[in-house]
Formats: sequence, structure tokens, C-alpha cells
Amino acid sequence: MRMKRRDFFKMLGAGAYIAMTGCASTSNVPSSKKPNIVLCMADDQGWGDMAYNGHPVLKTPNFDAMAAEALRFDRFYAAAPVCSPTRGSVMTGRHPNRFGCFKWGYTLRPQEITVAEALKKAGYVTGHFGKWHLGSVHKGSPVNPGASGFDEWFSAPNYFDNDPILSREGRAVQTTGESSMVTVDAALEFIRKHAVSSKPFLAVVWFGSPHNPHRAIEQDRSLYDDPKKQDFYGEITGMDRAFGKLRAELRTLGIRDNTILWYCSDNGGLPNLGTTGGRGHKGQIYEGGLRVPAILEWPVRIPRPRTTNMPCNTCDIYPTLLEIADVRMKNQPLLDGISITPLIEGRSDLGSGGEKAVRSKPMGFWDYSIKGISTPSDKWMSELLEEQKAGREPQDKLRLNLDAGEIKQQYPVDSFPGHSAWLDWPWKLHRIEGKSEKVNLELYNLADDTGEEKDLLEREPDRVKSMKAGLEQWLVSVVRSLNGEDY
Repeated sequence: MRMKRRDFFKMLGAGAYIAMTGCASTSNVPSSKKPNIVLCMADDQGWGDMAYNGHPVLKTPNFDAMAAEALRFDRFYAAAPVCSPTRGSVMTGRHPNRFGCFKWGYTLRPQEITVAEALKKAGYVTGHFGKWHLGSVHKGSPVNPGASGFDEWFSAPNYFDNDPILSREGRAVQTTGESSMVTVDAALEFIRKHAVSSKPFLAVVWFGSPHNPHRAIEQDRSLYDDPKKQDFYGEITGMDRAFGKLRAELRTLGIRDNTILWYCSDNGGLPNLGTTGGRGHKGQIYEGGLRVPAILEWPVRIPRPRTTNMPCNTCDIYPTLLEIADVRMKNQPLLDGISITPLIEGRSDLGSGGEKAVRSKPMGFWDYSIKGISTPSDKWMSELLEEQKAGREPQDKLRLNLDAGEIKQQYPVDSFPGHSAWLDWPWKLHRIEGKSEKVNLELYNLADDTGEEKDLLEREPDRVKSMKAGLEQWLVSVVRSLNGEDY
């Protein structure tokens, strides 16, 4: 089955496209009253890689200030333990395995509905800045940011360092400066332009830090003594400074009160460098690979600082924003996320969004047993720059991801290779299926055992039976989506 975004929509025709992708907001509130939205994401920052979360060395004054003034999530999860899949979850509200984004370097499917496409239906202008890693940043790709709903974009195919070459709507541009500040400056150009518009905006700002290789500028690395961690820490501090500039500019422009500023990371901390929120690290389904820092600011709705322990997930971003924007998408594929607007509003039935807040449904995780796909951003962007200087456009089908819409195989619904988990707070059941298809289970009570050290499998047989059934029912649902049944 071959399906590219432009062919997909061409086949459907204009009327069917509208029927499939949604309807505009039914609200009578003018679009100018809807909040602006800025989604920021770090690349490989662990839960503990924040001064406000108790890190003894890191300097993150701007993140600390926001955490002290906004809604701080103390139990926020990336949908996956690595980058591309989690980013796909933000875009769709769905677990990334549903659309075959198993590991780094895998793409969106053009058939998916993205948050940018949905918010455009609600009258938003949309922009993407920084790391994309959900497909090509070349012209003509069915999964570049423009084909995925963004009106304006200045993006990289993967992580990037200082003085990056980025793609402005498919045109390679050499920039100069610290990588996080380059990203924020590009986003601010977009934000300043649209701050005076009658339309609200969505700005997705995805940093390339603190992904390795770590190359902090001297101003930031000199703050730290450990030569093995200076650049890693320095990249986080550089990102903090850029984020502080972004946050301050929202105030200067007079739009801070009705702007949602939502920050998180794409996966847990790095081994030997980062500080995680539990057992394990990036690449693992244990808490250390999934639990990430997260903060949400929206002064008109969150006038006082609050902290919540309610488990939330990057999959929740999509349904939350669609509810806030009052837009519903027709033929919406099954979502894994939930809207957390009641939590944001501090509803009394959720314990005012604090310690007693309860999630309405469990979370599923699944790290599929497959390798990632190399996406060397520096190399590819350097080559694109040189090709375009010579008057040529790349024709490499692999880099253009022209097959992104193909559903090339059907997966079995009775085998789920890899490491999956079912989190029904405070209980977390792990299901680990190896090459021999032998399945091992582990059960932990996270309220008492964040380190996932005390396996309670033998002590809780009834709970294990119930949770295993819930997890496997969810896994079957994911495979059916993967096989194309949602389209």
C-alpha cells in the first residue's frame, strides 16, 4: 500500500478531505480570544536535570522561576523512551507505534492528523522551529513540517549543535550562534509577527540540546568544574537562557497572560551524565527512561503556582489543546492521550490539580524490538546547502521519505516483541517479550518504590491478571492501528 499525503488528499477530493480532517471550532468566541500556544521540548533532558528538581550542580534559573510560578508536573511521562516517537505522540495524541514510529529516525504517517492541522481548523497560524525528526525537511516530502500542518518552519532533520544549518521551508540556511538561542530567535521572529494578528498562533519550539555530542559555549561550560560534564551541563544552561528570553518576550509583547507555554523533554536522562526520575535511563521503559521534567504556564487560567503528582503524558498534549481551542476532528483516529484541562483549571473533583488528582485511564508504553534509523543532520544539511547553491534540489527518495505513507507489512496481534508496560497509578506492570517469545512480567508500586526495585508479581496475582489483560488489550489495539485499520 503506497500513500503519500498529497496523493491521499487528492484521492479523497476536497469534500471528503473536509469530512475526514475535521470541522472548525463551534465556539462563538472570536479566534483572537483563544490562547496562543508555545510548545517547547528538550532533547535528552532527564527528570532530575533541573535545579528545581534538586540537582546539586545545574544552574537553571529560568526553568526554576517558571516552575515556581506555574503548574509543575512532578510525574510527567514521555510516550516513548527515545526522541522521534515521543515527538510523534505530541503531534497526534497517539502512541507512536500506532503509526510505525518505533524508534529514532522513523517518521509520521501522512495519514495521521497532527495538532498543527487541527489547530489550523480552529483559526491558528502555525510554526515549527528546531528539531523535527519526524521526517524530511526537504521540499516535496510528504512528512516535512509544512506537509504536517505548519505554515512556517525553520527546522532540522535531527539534533543540531552551534552554528547549525537549518531548513527554512526547504531552503538550507547557515546560521550562527548557540543552538538553543538560534532556535528561540527563529521562533520569536514568528511570534512577534503574529502577536499583533487577529489569529492566535501555535509555535512548536524543539531544542537540539542537551543531545550529544555536547558542545556548550564557553560562557556556559565555564560555570561547571567537572570536565566530563561541563559541556552537558553547559548545554542545559544555554537552553535555560534561551528559554528565559522566550518567556520574557511573551511578557514584553503583552501576550503572556493568554499564552500557553508548555515545556517538557522527549525522554529520560542519559546514562552516566543525566539524572533520571527512577530506575534506568533513556531507551528504557523503566521510570528513568520515561519520566521527564514538565511545566505549564497560562496565567489567565493558572493564576497561582501549583504542583501536581497526577500522571500525565506527552500524548495528552494533543487532546488538551484541541479541547482548549474548541475544535473536534471528524474521523479522528483513536487517541491514547486524555485532555487534562480539568487539571489545568484546578477542578475540585481532581483535588484542585494537586496531590489527590486522579487520571481517568491508564497509560500504555511499548518499546518495540527494532533498531533506529540514522539521521545525520549536520551531514545532510551541509549537503543540501551545497546542492542548492549549485542550483539543484535533492532527489534522494530515502531522504525525502516518499514512502512514509506505505503500510508495508501486517503485524501479528498475538505477539508483542520488546518491552511494554501498563501504568495504572500507582501500579506499573512490565511485559518483556524476547526473541523466543517468552514473556516475563514485573509489577511495582510506584508510590512506594519509584526505583522499581521490589517486584510484587507473586504477591498480587489478581492485580497482575487484571493489568495484564488491560495491557494486552491495548497492545492489540496498537497493532490494529499499525496495520492501517484506523484509516
